[in-house]
Amino acid sequence: MSPYASGRHEFGQNFLSDRRLIDQIVAIVARTDGPIVEIGPGAGALTVPMSALGRTITAVEIDGAHVTRLRRRVPPRTSVIHGDFLRHRLPEEPHIVVGNLPFHQTTAILRRLLHADNWHAAVLITQWEVARRRAGVGGATMMTAQWWPWYEFRLVRRVPASAFTPRPTVDAGLFTVDRRPEPLVEIGRRRAYQSMVHSVFTGRGRGVPQIVSRLTGGGAPAVHRWREIHGIDMRHLPRDLQPLAWADLFDALPSGTERRPRGPHRDGRR
Repeated sequence: MSPYASGRHEFGQNFLSDRRLIDQIVAIVARTDGPIVEIGPGAGALTVPMSALGRTITAVEIDGAHVTRLRRRVPPRTSVIHGDFLRHRLPEEPHIVVGNLPFHQTTAILRRLLHADNWHAAVLITQWEVARRRAGVGGATMMTAQWWPWYEFRLVRRVPASAFTPRPTVDAGLFTVDRRPEPLVEIGRRRAYQSMVHSVFTGRGRGVPQIVSRLTGGGAPAVHRWREIHGIDMRHLPRDLQPLAWADLFDALPSGTERRPRGPHRDGRR
């Protein structure tokens, strides 16, 4: 029986079975450096070929049956851990993250990663629409804009449902996340910056200038200069702003303009 035939529904397991896609992912990983943490290795479609890179791999798998089988197939430098990635303690040393994420846990896993320290690159597969939104294709989402000062999101390709076994009902997307070596906003100001983004995305107005004007009580000279520098007019919506424009807007707004988002989730899911 194929090792890909035993994906369990409760774990959202759809295993990679397209050799060209697997080779492409391994090639992307090979361009990085440092230990590798793999999320949900399953039957080892990525784990086994990545082990040929000669780097330390820690593969965190929730399905005990796959843990037992995969441990027999990997070299000593690869550790297969039986556990839930959402509860797994990430290494303190610099590392990269690789994962074919369970579609139903994508948001929770991404939030965990974005709040975590020490990893410097991630190579991820998620549902296609999620990959597009995270990479800002067709316009940025609030979640992407809230994390842009510290991370770069890049869409690599669309992955057809036929690349998985069992076959999911929707296509997936391969994208990467890289921690910026020089953040656009100081990390100590993250909460205030993310609150500002939330206020702009949820603010009233027909375009960014009107939204920002209402937030500032009529505008400010620095905001007018910001509009001129980035070419912002009434046609621009929050989703149209690029990373540097968001960072510069944060610097241009008067201190205290940002508002505390309502509800428990201050990093947007949109």
